[in-house]
Amino acid sequence: MQRLDHRWAALLVALAAAIALIVAHGSERLLDLVPCALCLVERWPWRIAFLLGILAAFLPRPAGRAVLGVVLLVLAVSAGLGALHVGVEQHFWPSPLPECAAPELHGHTLAQILASMPARPNKPCDAPSYLVPGLPLSMAAMNLLYSLVILALLASYLTRSRRVSR
Repeated sequence: MQRLDHRWAALLVALAAAIALIVAHGSERLLDLVPCALCLVERWPWRIAFLLGILAAFLPRPAGRAVLGVVLLVLAVSAGLGALHVGVEQHFWPSPLPECAAPELHGHTLAQILASMPARPNKPCDAPSYLVPGLPLSMAAMNLLYSLVILALLASYLTRSRRVSR
C-alpha cells in the first residue's frame, strides 16, 4: 500500500478548511444567515488551518509533518469553540463574549436611544442557526462535528505515516 505524501495531506487539510469557510460565508451571503460573535470567532481556526496546510505542503517532510501537528492543535481549538457555542445554544452556560448579549440602550429621549443602538444588529449567540431545514444540527454543532472528523482523519494519517516511515 502506497502511503499518502505529507504534501497531499497538507493540501487536503487546506481544502477542508476552505470548505468550512466557504460554507460559513456562503450561508451568510446566499442564505442570509446572520452570524453571531461566536460564529465569527469559530472561523479563525479554519483560517489558520488553511494557511498552515498551504505552508506544510511546501515544506520538506519533517517540517511539514510538524506543521500538520500544529494543525491538530488548531483543529482541537476549533472543536472546543464549537462545543462552547453548542453549550451556549443549549443554555448550558452563558457566552463568554459580551457581544453575544442584547445591546444596552441608553438615553432618555427617543433620539438618544436610537443613537445608542448598534449600527448593525447583533445576533444572540444562544439563538442557533440551521443550515439544513429539518436537520436538528445548528451551524455550531456542524462545526464541532466537522472539526472532530478532520481532526481524527489528520491524527490517523500522522500516526499511520509515522509507523510506515520507521
